[in-house]
Amino acid sequence: MASRVQIAKSILYFMFICVLWQSASSMQYVGPNLNYSYPQTKYFIQKMDHFNPTIDSTYEQRYLISQEYWNKDGGPIFFYTGNEGDITLFVNNTGFIWDIAPQFGAMVVFAEHRYYGKSKPFPDLSPNPDNVHKFGQFTVEQALADYARLITYLKETIDGAKYSHVIAFGGSYGGMLAAWIRQKYPHIVTGSLAASAPVRYFPGLVGCDEYNELVTQDFENVPGGRECTVNIRNSWKTIESVAKQPDGFETLTKVFHLCKSLKDVSSLEDWLSNAWSSLAMVNYPYPTNFLNPLPAWPIQETCKPLSKPKLQGIELLNQVREAAGVFYNYSGQSDCFSLDTEASPGLSAGLWYYQTCTEMVMPFCADGFNDMFKPANWTIEDFTKECQKKFGTTPRPVWPILQFGGRDWSQESNIIFSNGKLDPWSVGGILESQNERILILSIANAAHHLDLRHKNDLDPKSVQIARHQEMETIANWLRQ
Repeated sequence: MASRVQIAKSILYFMFICVLWQSASSMQYVGPNLNYSYPQTKYFIQKMDHFNPTIDSTYEQRYLISQEYWNKDGGPIFFYTGNEGDITLFVNNTGFIWDIAPQFGAMVVFAEHRYYGKSKPFPDLSPNPDNVHKFGQFTVEQALADYARLITYLKETIDGAKYSHVIAFGGSYGGMLAAWIRQKYPHIVTGSLAASAPVRYFPGLVGCDEYNELVTQDFENVPGGRECTVNIRNSWKTIESVAKQPDGFETLTKVFHLCKSLKDVSSLEDWLSNAWSSLAMVNYPYPTNFLNPLPAWPIQETCKPLSKPKLQGIELLNQVREAAGVFYNYSGQSDCFSLDTEASPGLSAGLWYYQTCTEMVMPFCADGFNDMFKPANWTIEDFTKECQKKFGTTPRPVWPILQFGGRDWSQESNIIFSNGKLDPWSVGGILESQNERILILSIANAAHHLDLRHKNDLDPKSVQIARHQEMETIANWLRQ
């Protein structure tokens, strides 16, 4: 039988949700809340392996927590499922949670993903064939169990949190985790906002060429975009033609202002491809500093040097360098370019590469005709050889489909799948409603999880509408 305290808590919680629901239809997104106190940093002892009782080893998981706006009499917990990087990067780029936390009376928690940031069981190790056994617990399933156990711990140890409902938030890979934790632990997580979550971006569910085709469309749709994509498409042959000349590598080093002498063409080509792909993800309507310092609508700025028709030779490469500089050096602080620099110091590209060589197998290819990239094939056989050589791992492309359902979400509930139409990752998202318990938002003029960012006066109307729908849906979940 429930105690008087439990009954009182239940009544207060019911009253709180009723008030929240009654105001939901008129609820306004009042952010941005730029004055929030930076959350406390804490650590939680997690088991290394949640599914093997014979393994007793542990590690410390970092999480950031704020109770600044929390209503202890029924307020929910907004729980961010951390991505492939340092959790502080996402605290500072997920303003939507902070903007709406006061209205919901929510506690805010950002949990770091195991093996990333400061939540590393083996801080000095990077995966390779010699130590790959130390990364056996570096899986999606273990990360989700981490989050479920941390949530349970918080509800058990924080006074007033026992009956708090939990709403998971996440963007990109974090969005996949937000959707999957609701799927796997519905008794712990009441609902999830999965923004830009490519939960079906696996072999057999999406074409390997679709991502690069949408990137190309994004470039073509800006002023001078048609000329821009043609010039980028032509740059690959020009680079290789120059490289074959007697002093070709030296010429390319000078033309691209490289900090070190170029040793192979593929590193330069990968560096350029990364810029074009990343720009499509962060093509936001205002200046940002998410991956790198960037201007508003950075693709438009990038295409300005490449908008002249029929650029050729060294002149073409000079303009390609200027265009790539928008992504790599818009602040103008660098005197030269390093091909080894990651897109963002907060993201861990090497560790994510390992994940793609185990569970998160994501196919990418290009034909150079329907897209602007250098033609490149993708087969699971070639990818497996690459993974075995680099990490000593064999990819499991079917496993996430078996484990999480791939495109089939017909049996799930209380999930919002939001995707920006400018976001190339949307090709792997859930874009059509499968039942009335899942909300699908396809957002015009929006790039990668723009709806999770702080409110901005330059946000498209479509993003404002999407956020309002997300708030109303979350309020509805809490009422139920």
